[in-house]
Amino acid sequence: MAQISALAVSELVRVDNRRVADIVAELGETAAQHVIGLALEQLATALTAVDAALDRHDLAQAIAHAERMSRLAWQIGLLSLAGVAMDLGSTAERGDHAALAAIRARLMRVGNRSLTAIWDRTALA
Repeated sequence: MAQISALAVSELVRVDNRRVADIVAELGETAAQHVIGLALEQLATALTAVDAALDRHDLAQAIAHAERMSRLAWQIGLLSLAGVAMDLGSTAERGDHAALAAIRARLMRVGNRSLTAIWDRTALA
């Protein structure tokens, strides 16, 4: 008799708090919240665009959106999201469809958690 186990998937989200603090120190709290808010909107759009491109099997667009997401995430201190987006892009370039499916699921988890994590930090700053 086979035994099936449910595995809980939990992703740690790394945020570079120093980068966030530098943005706040450089721009001031109000402007920093505005800039980070705009970046979060762009990241959410890119996350949706990657997912849609993969649904269409358009790897070139998925790679382009993942690269844009990685750069933007890095700029505002979302280290985990930047790394997973880079992984998705390089895996798509290799055409490894099994790994791509796994990284896509991870990107969605890390993306959603990252967007929430940084917003909570800047709202409390």
